[in-house]
Amino acid sequence: MKNEAQKKRLPAQNIFYKFALLLVSVACIVYFLPREKQSSYQFEVGRPWPYGQLMAEFDFPIYKSDEVIAKEKDSIMQFYFPYYQENDTLLRHQTTRLKNKFLQLSPETRFENTLLSVLKDIYAHGIMATEHYSALQKDSIEFISVYKDKAANKRPVAEVYSTKSAYELLMNTDSLNLDRNLLQQLDLLDVLIPNLTYDKDRSEALIDELQSSISYTTDMVFSGTKIVDRGEIVTPTTYRILESWLKESQQRESEIGQDKMALLIGQIIFVSIILLCFIIYLTLFRNDYFEKIHTTALLFSIMIIFPVLTSLMVRANLFSVYIIPYAMAPMIIRVFLDSRTASMAMLTLTVLCSIGLRFPYEFILIQVVSGWASILSLRELSQRSQLMRAAAIVTLVNVVFYFGFEMIHENDLTKLNVSMYKYFCVNGVLLLFTYPLLYMLEKLFSFTSDVTLIELSNINSPLMQRLSEVAPGTFQHSMQVANLAAEVAKKVEAKSQLVRTGALYHDIGKLQDPVFFTENQTGVNPHSALTETQSAEIIINHVTHGLKLAEKYNLPTIIKDFIRTHHGEGMASYFYISYKNNHPDEEIDESKFRYPGPNPTTKEQAILMMADSVEAASRSLPEYTEESIGKLVDKIIDGQMNNGNFLLCPITFRDIALAKQVFKEKLKTIYHTRIQYPDLKVTADPHHNKQ
Repeated sequence: MKNEAQKKRLPAQNIFYKFALLLVSVACIVYFLPREKQSSYQFEVGRPWPYGQLMAEFDFPIYKSDEVIAKEKDSIMQFYFPYYQENDTLLRHQTTRLKNKFLQLSPETRFENTLLSVLKDIYAHGIMATEHYSALQKDSIEFISVYKDKAANKRPVAEVYSTKSAYELLMNTDSLNLDRNLLQQLDLLDVLIPNLTYDKDRSEALIDELQSSISYTTDMVFSGTKIVDRGEIVTPTTYRILESWLKESQQRESEIGQDKMALLIGQIIFVSIILLCFIIYLTLFRNDYFEKIHTTALLFSIMIIFPVLTSLMVRANLFSVYIIPYAMAPMIIRVFLDSRTASMAMLTLTVLCSIGLRFPYEFILIQVVSGWASILSLRELSQRSQLMRAAAIVTLVNVVFYFGFEMIHENDLTKLNVSMYKYFCVNGVLLLFTYPLLYMLEKLFSFTSDVTLIELSNINSPLMQRLSEVAPGTFQHSMQVANLAAEVAKKVEAKSQLVRTGALYHDIGKLQDPVFFTENQTGVNPHSALTETQSAEIIINHVTHGLKLAEKYNLPTIIKDFIRTHHGEGMASYFYISYKNNHPDEEIDESKFRYPGPNPTTKEQAILMMADSVEAASRSLPEYTEESIGKLVDKIIDGQMNNGNFLLCPITFRDIALAKQVFKEKLKTIYHTRIQYPDLKVTADPHHNKQ
């Protein structure tokens, strides 16, 4: 009853989980989307206006471009002379301090008078803080306005001293070199206090006044004036008028108070529907992904990160969004999951990223083609060269596709958008970072890529080396099973590299007591001193010991699953049957002879179970003929099917039939009878012996 109640609650929990996932994803994406309303008009300089005639419905000014305004601001700053307040009383105060120092150090008045004269001249020109002086030189400001007695006088910056330059002048004046040691004792830096202080209020007021004189418009367009007509080439002037019209339209909508709220509601609806379609796809075709939190986390992290990154790029307006390697997303999903999900995720991602762009349709076309190219060019990732090839193919496809796209709208090669091709090249270089990113995602989301599986398949790894040394028979058995299982996997379109790696590690638990397993015995059978129950316990425990070793050596979960399931919930048949024969009248506790399981849940695990049983049983055949091998394979696999070992995994009757065929062919090849070589006959020819 408890299990039934849990099953009834599962659909409700599943719906809540999907709704929460949708809500969080929409909130994250919409939060970063730009709030500036995008125009439905798309236009570029040098291209024809593709819409109908556009008339001005209201008066509006023609705004200057940001570049022109920036240049005018830079130009007008040549009339900017920052204000500094001059302190008249400071010279008298510092002169008195210097005289007091002389009384303590030297009675030589001639030297004192010379120093005071130079100091007076320096203060007459003015001293300012060294950092202010450096800033003026950096900004190429030649004059300052010195405010004194309610009047401002222009003074060349070259005539003013900084604290540093004033000190250097005093130390290097010829007339003062008579006693340099005395100058150092006077601590002149303590005397050289800036008498020119930056007047921030007056200086900023001057900047505001200068910039307010800049006109941000060039002309006016009056209501009823034609702006552009269908087919007319958009000139730079027309482009500025269109930009000004759009800007003025947006300002008018904002004043009404409908713009921001309507835009926000529209974005929420748009993003929600797109993500909902993706969730429906997963529910209908890949519902198993929702049952795995790490898979769902990967998919929706990608769905959030790329649109957010696109929105930040649009807001910053520093680089084109085309340098973002969007093809990285389908590559990652293809490596970890499957091509269909990668393709669907790429379509969803592209549409989400296009919301805040000026030319969304062009962006969608380019990214869809780029994504398909990445999926087709990277069917698997086992070598770095495959990723480099995929990045090169994606870059080439982008370049060729965009060139064709431009040729549709432009027949003059000199007007091609060269910057776009540069962006595609940068995009291709950034795609190479998919390789290190895959490693990070493996660790973060608990995935296992083909690269990791290939590394684990290295027989020189510490665990494989130990298996070959401690249990050589088990090692050879595992190698044979790996080869058989991989061949079957290729035939039934399963993951051959995964099943090969799982087969290499499925029996590592036999390292605990290797001599208790037939393949490692050399004539002495330790089971003869044990009861059937004790022997069965030792044999069954190799699964538990294998999981402990897998944990110790940090093997991925997907490999541990092969260790758990390679015997499923089957029986230790030899000892079970022996016990039953020796105790015919006794009721048997089958749990003592049954493996803990579970049964295989994937096609790859089912293939390993078949290969393991077939390979082990084939060693006990009295003779190796086509008939005996065929009967053995059929008997073992049919028995596993009858016991329900494959009920939980998506393997078909066709797959099982193909697996039987592969096992029979491979076992015949392995155990084929060699021909007997003839002996060399000794000739009786006496001349032969003489030779």
